Amino acid sequence: MAWVSLFSGGKDSAWALHRALDDGLPVERLVTVHPDEDSFLYHVPATELAGLAAESIGIELLEVESGGHEGTDSSARGDAELEPLECALRELDADMDDGLTGVVAGAIESEFQTSRIEAMCERLDIELFAPLWQRDPRALADAMLATGFEIRVIAVAAAGLDESWLGRTLDAEAFDELEAIGDDYGVHLLGEGGGFETLVTDSPQMERPLKLEYETEWDGVRGQLQVTDAWLGDS
Repeated sequence: MAWVSLFSGGKDSAWALHRALDDGLPVERLVTVHPDEDSFLYHVPATELAGLAAESIGIELLEVESGGHEGTDSSARGDAELEPLECALRELDADMDDGLTGVVAGAIESEFQTSRIEAMCERLDIELFAPLWQRDPRALADAMLATGFEIRVIAVAAAGLDESWLGRTLDAEAFDELEAIGDDYGVHLLGEGGGFETLVTDSPQMERPLKLEYETEWDGVRGQLQVTDAWLGDS
């Protein structure tokens, strides 16, 4: 058996990987997709840091470029963005001695994303492991913290989230605040729909934490971290 885990470096994909390894799935590759800035399908910010995270985790990384897609029709755009990933997995399946068994994904509530990944797995005749799918958001957040995940906010794009959230480490207090903001503004507790994006800088799978130097970029409505340097710290 050989599994791959879709891995952006964000909390959802990192938690899905954690669950897969904890359940004994033999994950042989992490797969990072580098999309356009206005991707309809993928996590966008800081995917260039996935290589450092993969080095710390100790699993080989496969990187896939999925840029250059144009057009405004979201369905067609989503399908086009998926094609490079499907091609890469098909090639990986052919290269593996016993083929590819399945894909791990960190989808929580997005039908747009999950339906496409499910259809891709059906075409490739492989399994899908989506341990976050339709789980209670606060239960997921609490489990991540209890397991030792260090989660940094790297982008915000929702009412109720200001520049002070950029670079903030998510702890129980921060999730309490996010619940209140969600009540007032409708922001999803885990950032579903692009309200905010995260980067996991430490976890049980990582032998060494990810260290960052960065500047913040804020336009008055939304913003993100501009990472100027990144390295692996001491174990």
